[in-house]
Amino acid sequence: MFRWADTSVHGTTHICKPFFSSRNGREMQGCKPSTPGAGRAAHAYRGLTSPRRCGDGDCWRLSRAPPAARRAWGEAGARSMVRCGGALLRRYGNFIDDLRLYVRGGTGGMGYPRLGGEGGRGGDVWFVAQEGSTLKSIKARYPQKRFVAGTGANSSVKALKGEKGKDCEVHVPPGISVLDDDGKKIGELNGAGERFLAARGGLGGSLATNFLPCKGQRRIVHLDLKLIADVGLVGFPNAGKSSLLSKISQAKPEIANYAFTTIQPELGKIMYEDFKQILVADLPGLIEGAHQNKGRGHKFLKHVERTKHLLLVVDISGFQLSNKTQFRTAFETVLLLTKELELYNEELLTKPALLAINKMDLPCAKDNLNELMKQLQNPEDFLHLLEEEVIPENTVDFREIIPISTYTGEGIEELKACVRRSLDEEAEQENEEYRKKKLLLLHTSGEQMNKG
Repeated sequence: MFRWADTSVHGTTHICKPFFSSRNGREMQGCKPSTPGAGRAAHAYRGLTSPRRCGDGDCWRLSRAPPAARRAWGEAGARSMVRCGGALLRRYGNFIDDLRLYVRGGTGGMGYPRLGGEGGRGGDVWFVAQEGSTLKSIKARYPQKRFVAGTGANSSVKALKGEKGKDCEVHVPPGISVLDDDGKKIGELNGAGERFLAARGGLGGSLATNFLPCKGQRRIVHLDLKLIADVGLVGFPNAGKSSLLSKISQAKPEIANYAFTTIQPELGKIMYEDFKQILVADLPGLIEGAHQNKGRGHKFLKHVERTKHLLLVVDISGFQLSNKTQFRTAFETVLLLTKELELYNEELLTKPALLAINKMDLPCAKDNLNELMKQLQNPEDFLHLLEEEVIPENTVDFREIIPISTYTGEGIEELKACVRRSLDEEAEQENEEYRKKKLLLLHTSGEQMNKG
């Protein structure tokens, strides 16, 4: 349902509400004055000439309204309520990690039956990974979200073989998975310059087709973005992930003393003195049941899949989402995070992991840390004290456990050094494995040449 917002312009009351347009037979959203003849003044005040149609189907909304009117409509900052196709959609911030597109290859050109000429093939639709591209920019630049390649040239006396139609290239950010309308993955673009054929053009008219052209491939695809980062920050709400990101990088995420401050992934870079850069992703806080998509868990957990390392951030004083939920100690928090990652995707537990124990400036933090370290060193001795649903089948073997305080800065430099060391060790291990494979391949090819 729409909410009505009463605003006053020069003493005239105006009611923002949906109304029926006799011009196009659509229900529209706009500003209708309660006083006759005041409509033009109201629209001039709002910077409007008429209700504006946006790019998401049959969606009408009040454009460039004053803050009071936007608040009355329930818009709060970046979160907006939009009427689209009869439903209200809520958008979290400006970050978009899923986009639905219509793609169609070009139709082939007509053949030339008299001389046996063959029409040109229709153009193809390609997705090309490019640094700096975002799904938000694609949606803004192409509001219709339709991409159609060019039609092949017809065969003629001058050119019996028609030219191929113009290809359509869509620049997408690296880290994209391409899904069909049924949710099946059909392609992936991880590095800049990689290409994926989204829709193939139709064949030109020839003897095999009775000189009639074929239509190009058409389908609906989903672009699913998973952030590619060196380190992913994982934790429950209000653990201090955003504060940590602001301490170790130049990023400026929103920080507040309430849960779910981060509602969209944030990226930051750790800069070292030797100009080494490490990309860190701050992911929105998880809750119990995130693997079942509670609290938009799937939307956030998917970004963990393409991070090289995991950095779990835990509040030393424990965690409680609300008065209605159970309080969890720091040890239980570590186990619950492990459980959520395990239930979403078991392969996540194979990633190298670090543990940052935050808020060491709080009273009794030292005592809680000593107790937590004992529990982490021998977790089997304490599992019998916990509920069965909290206990994961496999535990994470943390490479480093670093006590920190984002408030005082304690342990921040040590954490940055541990992250750098862990990534360097992993890179060296990968290089060593690569060298071993190359030597084995050379050895095998040498033996085959000797046999020959």
